[in-house]
Amino acid sequence: MVEQLQRGTIVTLGGGGFLMSPDGSSRIDDLILSLSGARRPKVCFVPTASGDAASACERFESAFPPERAETSVLSLFNMSPYGYRDPSMLLEQDVVYVGGGSTANLLSLWRQHGVVERLREAAASGTILAGISAGMNCWFEASSTDSYGPLAPLNDGLGFLPGGACPHYLGEPGRREALLEWVAEGRLPDTLALDDGVAAIWVDARLERVVAEVPGGVAARITRTPEGAHEERLATLELGGA
Repeated sequence: MVEQLQRGTIVTLGGGGFLMSPDGSSRIDDLILSLSGARRPKVCFVPTASGDAASACERFESAFPPERAETSVLSLFNMSPYGYRDPSMLLEQDVVYVGGGSTANLLSLWRQHGVVERLREAAASGTILAGISAGMNCWFEASSTDSYGPLAPLNDGLGFLPGGACPHYLGEPGRREALLEWVAEGRLPDTLALDDGVAAIWVDARLERVVAEVPGGVAARITRTPEGAHEERLATLELGGA
């Protein structure tokens, strides 16, 4: 298991962002860009979990036009028009944004291509790491995933952040119920659960704050107790409009 991230900022999205927005706009994405401190940040999209799906890459480029950011895509599948680029390109970015899809496939490919240590180096030098769904799961020790079809606990992750992760907490049927069962049984560790439109900001592997771009967005800490799983709802700051 990779040790926790000693230096760096990670933004984990349970859902939302440009990938789930009808028009590509997102207050959480606005916040991510602002955290970089750059006027026109360099943003790299990593669509590994979706097999470098062209649709995801197109949504990314549409949501981050040239006047907003300088964009690039890390394609591990050597997809046109991006080709294959060495993961060391991540060290040049202000933001690395990881898309959704299969958590298990993402982890396998990242390890095979040497992505993990480049991400650690990038974070330590000030690059903001961010991700949605599988792009949330990957940073933790474990997660709730449908990588194998039905929802299942996956006790495998980068371990940059402590405990487990559960995206789409109330947005997908069965997510909450399954998570409570797995934590109660010890099949997953204590877990951070985020609803769609909710994100957690981590600094040096410590949870700093939780924000939402939708009213009533839910974040919860699920812990194991002798009586079973305990759900603690976390304070969430709703992001304002323009």
